[in-house]
Amino acid sequence: MTSSASLRSPCPPGACICEREQLLATPGTDLRILNLTRQAEKVLIERLENLKSFDDLEHMQRRMHEQLGIEVLIDPGVTEVRTMRGIAIHLAEQPGLCRKTRQAIPAAIRRALEKRPEIAWKLLDGHGLFSDP
Repeated sequence: MTSSASLRSPCPPGACICEREQLLATPGTDLRILNLTRQAEKVLIERLENLKSFDDLEHMQRRMHEQLGIEVLIDPGVTEVRTMRGIAIHLAEQPGLCRKTRQAIPAAIRRALEKRPEIAWKLLDGHGLFSDP
């Protein structure tokens, strides 16, 4: 059991859709996401903004899933990809994940892809963009 001192503090009432109270009230639920304090979130966002490679991105996706239960899904958009905005970055629905965090993680990954386009190319190539038909 995690001590309440290390859990994320609640959002102001009506400001978030995280369902934190329901998560805490349900016995046997995965509370790992509540370990993402605001300070830890800042560190995570900074780390995501400074990805070094495609392998680093995959490593961070694995670590977020292992430590916090966050599943980040990154795929080429439904239509063609002309900019980094065409790459779809979504977080799987998860109780306890704050609205701002749901927006901050994809935004940080996009900034990293803009800084290092080779990561985006490797991502797109993994989905068959550059392979022969």
